[in-house]
Amino acid sequence: MLLKRGFDFIVAAILIVAFSWLLLVVALAVRVAMGRPLLFLQRRPGLHGRPFTILKFRTMVDARDDAGNLLPDDARLTRFGRLLRKSSLDELPSLFNVLRGDMSLVGPRPLLMEYLGRYSAEQMRRHEVPPGVTGLAQIRGRNAIGWEERLALDVYYVDHRSFWLDLKILAATGLALFKVGDVNAPGHATMPVFTGSSRSASK
Repeated sequence: MLLKRGFDFIVAAILIVAFSWLLLVVALAVRVAMGRPLLFLQRRPGLHGRPFTILKFRTMVDARDDAGNLLPDDARLTRFGRLLRKSSLDELPSLFNVLRGDMSLVGPRPLLMEYLGRYSAEQMRRHEVPPGVTGLAQIRGRNAIGWEERLALDVYYVDHRSFWLDLKILAATGLALFKVGDVNAPGHATMPVFTGSSRSASK
């Protein structure tokens, strides 16, 4: 764990310095395309389910209906925001979460706080390690795979985690960043809400 934390800190610091120009460019693009705020801040469950505030670039506008309620995610997600998500550029500020120790470079993605009560005991094991900026589920299909498979991959990572597996996931993530692809490609830009599963229903 100490080796992983040291590796995370050093690599995150290097990436922040190396891509400081990209952070600035994306921040300016978000400002022009969607205005302020530039960052999306949200409480997410971290190691052992303890909450922390995740940092991401904003990808949605604050569009509301006549009653003042926020429109569904798909209606608020702009084409530019969809591109940020497809390219994972919206995740760049999360490197500061890694520096702070809230997250690791590799691990199960931090989901929503309200999901904690919907996992089965097995699925809940995804919180036995710090959440990651990228993870096994992200290189195996990301939002194109369903919740059962995604959560199973998270638990698989917990059981098989190693320095070499982390390097493989980071390498695969790096390659994927050079293949942004069509923003209209198959797969969800936002995942459907996780309402539980047959496994969690049997708790």
